[in-house]
Amino acid sequence: MGGKCPHRKVKKRRLSHKTARRGKFLLKADDAVYDELVKLADQGKDAQGKELPVDEDLPGMGQFYCLHCDRYFASESVKDDHYRSKRHKKRVKVMSGPAPHTQLDAELAAGMGMPDNGLKLMSM
Repeated sequence: MGGKCPHRKVKKRRLSHKTARRGKFLLKADDAVYDELVKLADQGKDAQGKELPVDEDLPGMGQFYCLHCDRYFASESVKDDHYRSKRHKKRVKVMSGPAPHTQLDAELAAGMGMPDNGLKLMSM
């Protein structure tokens, strides 16, 4: 005698909706973030000193942004909490190291790029 409970109208939700919504705000790939950080370093600018335009569609009007994680925050205090988090510290460590893999690297590894046949030897 299984089945649904007759007096329950709404199906119980087991998964968080927050994880489903994360895909709504598309994030930049690692190589795009790395290129932007390198460009700022070449100009001699800091990641936090960048002026941000006001955007009503973004959290906090788009004024509280973490360049390393490519995320917007609702307020300065939330952004400061994020800077102290383990996730942000790991991301900063990854971005300060060697350049992440690019699409060209993936194509070469799959054998889709230009072949490397070595040095050209003397022809007879």
